[in-house]
Amino acid sequence: MRDEPLEITIGDTTIAATLISPRARVPAVLCVHGWGGSQDQYRARARAIAALGCTCMTFDLRGHAATGSARDRVTRADNLADTLAAYDVLASQPQVDPRAIAVIGSSYGAYLGTILTEQRPVRWLGLRAPALYEDSGWELPKAELAKRQDLRAYRHRTLTADANRALRACHAFTGDILIVESEHDDIVPHAAIANYLDAARPARSITYRMLSGVDHGLSTPDAQQAYTDVLLAWLREMLPAPAPPA
Repeated sequence: MRDEPLEITIGDTTIAATLISPRARVPAVLCVHGWGGSQDQYRARARAIAALGCTCMTFDLRGHAATGSARDRVTRADNLADTLAAYDVLASQPQVDPRAIAVIGSSYGAYLGTILTEQRPVRWLGLRAPALYEDSGWELPKAELAKRQDLRAYRHRTLTADANRALRACHAFTGDILIVESEHDDIVPHAAIANYLDAARPARSITYRMLSGVDHGLSTPDAQQAYTDVLLAWLREMLPAPAPPA
């Protein structure tokens, strides 16, 4: 296994990323953290995924970690561009099979990862507590959305797939999808999860898991491990078995 620090350039901004990979042409997994997080939240989990025979990439969305000073200015468009750029770097690695790429995201990262599937080929899509935002205000700073949109009310609404960009992308996705809900989530309620599940009906397969007794932020080690266990079990089922050593 090897960790390779990378820098990804989007316009005049550079974000940090880490490529974690075994030493053959393999599936790849892009891990997208949530708002207020960083790639550190996925790095240990990415190593566990890489041990299944994958190349994994974690990265810091703009407005986080080293670019935290830009947090109040970063838009959803900026962070989608970050996610697309990270995907392109991952897909371009010589050991990666471009037909076998998974995107795994949490909350805001799951929202971005879902929209990414509109523009890039994705075989597997893993969504933990996927957030929903109104389509309006796409160019507004992400930090302002909570002031401009009544997100609590919006996420409790029943929405059809054509009513929201992320749900439209989910409805168009025809690969395999994992949706993970936290039982005690006060940020992404069950109604939002139900909207994603309904939108995902055309997928090749849908796996839904409820993490019992767990909050939105996975704030305990047991909650973190419960999510890792669900994610690894799903990936073991989905990913092709690694080739035996030559």
